[in-house]
Amino acid sequence: MTDEAKLETLRREIAACRICRDAPAKGSEHRLPHEPRPVAVISSRARILIAGQAPGLRVHESGLPFDDASGDRLRSWLGVDRASFYDRNRFAIVPMGFCFPGYDDQGADLPPRRECAPLWQQRVIAAMPQIELLLVIGQYAQAWHMTDERRGNMTETVRAWRDSLMSGRSPAVLPLPHPSWRNSGWLKRNTWFEQELLPVLQGRVKTLLS
Repeated sequence: MTDEAKLETLRREIAACRICRDAPAKGSEHRLPHEPRPVAVISSRARILIAGQAPGLRVHESGLPFDDASGDRLRSWLGVDRASFYDRNRFAIVPMGFCFPGYDDQGADLPPRRECAPLWQQRVIAAMPQIELLLVIGQYAQAWHMTDERRGNMTETVRAWRDSLMSGRSPAVLPLPHPSWRNSGWLKRNTWFEQELLPVLQGRVKTLLS
């Protein structure tokens, strides 16, 4: 079986996954209340992997990762258009939870489901050894992917981006905040992110896509 055939098998297995509905980690009363729709982009050629949190409702409906205002902001950060972003040969996109987790009592997205990452993350990452840059978005992805490199909170983790990027780890790791509109205030308070980090991010992306 070719590598691409193995990846296609993995994609089909992920698409068929219903663990959050059928075997929830916290018991049957915590099952996902809607039909799961796993969303992930797994690639045999992409050199950049975007490790996010979990799909929102719009992504759940469309089946396209970051198909919302957060995605528009993320693409702006990366310096790429939609066509490049959704080109499987350019970007792989693997959230911590593949399915929309629903809303909390305040109308905010719930955290990624606990069942998903232990079942899939190691296998999916191992299937893409060609990845050269890992973009780790938000606290849940940073807690999983960065381990000892993670700081006290998301802000401190992202502020230490130079240490993460230059650690010698392969693939190289660059932590980012979530591009949600809810973080607009954070971006205004932390002007170093756009002034210092984004030019380096865009330079790395441009090099890896060339």
